[in-house]
Amino acid sequence: MILDWQIKHYSDLNINEFHDLIALRLEAFVVEQNCAYLDLDGKDKKSYHLICRNGKGDIVATARILPPGIAYKDAAIGRVVIKDEIRGHGIGHDLMERCIKFASTEFGNSPILISAQKHLEKYYEKHGFLSTGKEYLEDGIPHVEMILESK
Repeated sequence: MILDWQIKHYSDLNINEFHDLIALRLEAFVVEQNCAYLDLDGKDKKSYHLICRNGKGDIVATARILPPGIAYKDAAIGRVVIKDEIRGHGIGHDLMERCIKFASTEFGNSPILISAQKHLEKYYEKHGFLSTGKEYLEDGIPHVEMILESK
């Protein structure tokens, strides 16, 4: 599968890119998970966005990389999503590695936080994230706060 990866700040996204990444997030988080929540929380405008396109140019994966001070005092990764039909091919691991590398380069060796859905805790552990012990319901879905300490 041919994939094209980019990371852009919100201010560098064109209107079609932003539309398509929001559409993918809504498809996964609102429709698939049957969860009504406010996706447009104002943090996108201050963040970087990883975009993965397939060979046809369609956005098939995305994540939001938040600078320190936006969601937490440290950098954060969120809104991680992969199009349903291409899950299970390792793309999520590549996506996380790219996000972690970018955040480390862009923001220095500070910790990176995520608010992970509880059922994905082992997935994020494979990338070095550890639970802070803080578990909570977010939009009716069990979550756990996780941290990747600087290396």
